[in-house]
Amino acid sequence: MSWDDLPLFSQNLKTDSEAEPKPEKGVEKPIEPVAPTAAPRSAVSSAVDPEKGRPKAWTVSELTQQIRSVVEPQFLNVWVQGEVSNYRPAASGHAYFSIKDQGASISAAFFGWGSRRRPFEIKDGLKVLCRGKVTIYPNRGVYQITVDQIEPLGQGALQVAFEQLKARLSAEGLFAKERKRALPRYPTRIAVVTSPSGAAIQDMLNILARRAPWVRVTIIPSVVQGDSAAAQIIRGLEQAQEMNLGEVVVLARGGGSIEDLWCFNDENLARAISRSRLPVISAVGHEIDFTISDFVADLRAPTPSAAAELVTHHWVEAVPRLREHEARLVRAIRQQLHSLSQRLSFLCSRVISPKDRLRVQMQRCDELFLRLERAIHAKMERKRSALMQGMGKLDALSPLRVLERGYSIVRESDLNAGVIKSAAQVRTGQELKITFYDGEKSVKAL
Repeated sequence: MSWDDLPLFSQNLKTDSEAEPKPEKGVEKPIEPVAPTAAPRSAVSSAVDPEKGRPKAWTVSELTQQIRSVVEPQFLNVWVQGEVSNYRPAASGHAYFSIKDQGASISAAFFGWGSRRRPFEIKDGLKVLCRGKVTIYPNRGVYQITVDQIEPLGQGALQVAFEQLKARLSAEGLFAKERKRALPRYPTRIAVVTSPSGAAIQDMLNILARRAPWVRVTIIPSVVQGDSAAAQIIRGLEQAQEMNLGEVVVLARGGGSIEDLWCFNDENLARAISRSRLPVISAVGHEIDFTISDFVADLRAPTPSAAAELVTHHWVEAVPRLREHEARLVRAIRQQLHSLSQRLSFLCSRVISPKDRLRVQMQRCDELFLRLERAIHAKMERKRSALMQGMGKLDALSPLRVLERGYSIVRESDLNAGVIKSAAQVRTGQELKITFYDGEKSVKAL
């Protein structure tokens, strides 16, 4: 390409405020060159050194700057579509890659890509539609497109982001079946994180009231759409655990577009669900809608109404069994009561009045008293008779009875002296005391 041809790239490009509407995804917007004007030849080719009479020799920097001044103003707002290759993310957060098709390739740079909230990740082979401006990179003398907007072709950016996040979390094991917790079979407390004004919670409440009215439902208010929704849902999930508001937590929202449901594809929410100590049911959208929270939750419900049915499933199954057990228990209790009533009647017929029993015992006491009295008298008579016999024997053996028969007892006059049994014991002139039947006399031995 000669410098004479440069004006052919001039276009009637509009400013950003006047730019044409963005082309539809997947449709290439070709750059339509305008007819060449009668503009003068480029200053590069017409510059002549007045002293030497020949074209001026430019330095590389001057030439590059001249090219930038000619090219860059002509391509301030262009759309380019192609396939990403040689993607190189830099530590600074910038992204560098090439956009190519079957016939050509152009370098591209997206400054600050790493610090942005990215709806999807750039990777080699991804077909994209980029908007930006053509710039010259002086250090290498190449032209490139500085991208300020990029989106995938063939499928929406949100869908690409969804698939990429799903693949990454699945590789980390957040969707593994072995980490999913079983729901309580008969929950009595349920926490629902949802919009309190939405139709979804009303449907759930109606179903719960019909199927298990004894279950207590705690509604944790949260927006379920928009940029702040994911953070509020995470906070609601944390409150349910901190305050022990339920045995199971339901994340509920009605149907909507992928944009409406996008807060349930948030990575932080997915990790919060995986950290939850309470089982989590994801009930988002309609049956055909899938979100990241559906995959990481312990159970996915096709709709909020289905979540209410799933969480009360065992209760509904248990009601007929409970009624059967109730009937059997009532019959058993009635039979037991009838049996006990008959036994009570039988025992009542055998019960003796306390007054009658007391009278019998009083009569028994009187009889025993008389028997005791007679026994005492009889024993006293026997004791008296034995006493009299003993007294007779003692009386017969009494020394007084011997003295009464003419015997006497000779003792020394000293009362402490013993009985004199032999005449040899008596001394002449010794004072003696003789005890007779009817008294004592003092004598002196001759």
